[in-house]
Amino acid sequence: MSAPQQVCVLGATGSIGLSTLDVLARHPQRYSVFAITGHSRLAELEALCLAHRPRFAVVARDEQARHLQGALRAAGLDTRVLAGEPGLCEVAGHPEVDVVMAAIVGAAGLKPTLAAVQAGKRVLLANKEALVMSGALFMHEVQAHGAVLLPIDSEHNAIFQCMPGDYARGLEPVGVRRILLTASGGPFRETPLERLAEVSPEQACAHPNWSMGRKISVDSASMMNKGLELIEACWLFDASPSKVEVVIHPQSVIHSLVDYVDGSVLAQLGNPDMRTPIAHALAWPERIDSGVSPLDLFSIARLDFQAPDEQRFPCLRLARQAAEAGGSAPAMLNAANEVAVAAFLERRIRFTEIAVIIDEVLNREAATPVESLDVVLEADRRAREAAQAWLRGRAR
Repeated sequence: MSAPQQVCVLGATGSIGLSTLDVLARHPQRYSVFAITGHSRLAELEALCLAHRPRFAVVARDEQARHLQGALRAAGLDTRVLAGEPGLCEVAGHPEVDVVMAAIVGAAGLKPTLAAVQAGKRVLLANKEALVMSGALFMHEVQAHGAVLLPIDSEHNAIFQCMPGDYARGLEPVGVRRILLTASGGPFRETPLERLAEVSPEQACAHPNWSMGRKISVDSASMMNKGLELIEACWLFDASPSKVEVVIHPQSVIHSLVDYVDGSVLAQLGNPDMRTPIAHALAWPERIDSGVSPLDLFSIARLDFQAPDEQRFPCLRLARQAAEAGGSAPAMLNAANEVAVAAFLERRIRFTEIAVIIDEVLNREAATPVESLDVVLEADRRAREAAQAWLRGRAR
């Protein structure tokens, strides 16, 4: 039997990270946890270190690293604790790592995910923002360094499974007419429009089907999450925005579909549990047990579909416009959204003002061609500043 594959989990304390560790623990002969990272949940990260005994752990700041290092040494662990973005990039690109789960939320995941790509790792991409922000640059690095990029978002993983066999071997998908990206519609799918301005962060985070972190839950409620996924799908599957159609499917059983020119439509179905795409990407092209219960179609009984209402979900329209504009527009869209969602969670703005802020930023900041990572980061910075300026004006 070959030695276990060494896995680095970026964002281990989040929902994707915890689901990944659950799957890894089910296959100890096949996988070993090499490194785990967390931003500020020190107690949770310490507990994960005690459970999985990684070689490395990474936290946000030096003082946190010193605190965690002391606690782990007192517990008899020789785990080495690093700090900050340099620590994240070190473990993501470490020569002994085979697989990197990229599950850091938001723009903070861009550089460590790129470090894994540039080190030629098998990268399980749960951090959609990295690809949304850097697009062509990111995909160029994947090809240049021989990395294996496998999508973890349930929708993109479903599309990957439904694509032609040649696509998985790096060839252009032939015969695909369009990609159908499913969305649950979130908690406000049927909320009267006049009440959306009054919804609370708690209501926005109460997703009907999925258990997710607060930021991505708000993105799901606004359907910005689906907009970011649309942009991600364009890069992953070499598709124009016009070839990607969003379909609201409240049951979240069909995770996405691929429509072929011969009239065939292939769909991937499963219970709404992120361990399924995680297990698929970890073992691809093989299959392993994920711990997910079998799908019971008889208990589901029906599958519903409807077109998204862009009056209800203006963030979806803004994301499609950014995808069509290209260049730095998606990076600015993502940055403005991160600022706006944080402000909503802090109760500084209304839910409906998330889209207002994003629209304002995209109208103020002209998109530019993306020729380097510095251009992406500068666009991100300018968009954040513009969003913060809107918030300051709102506060006066």
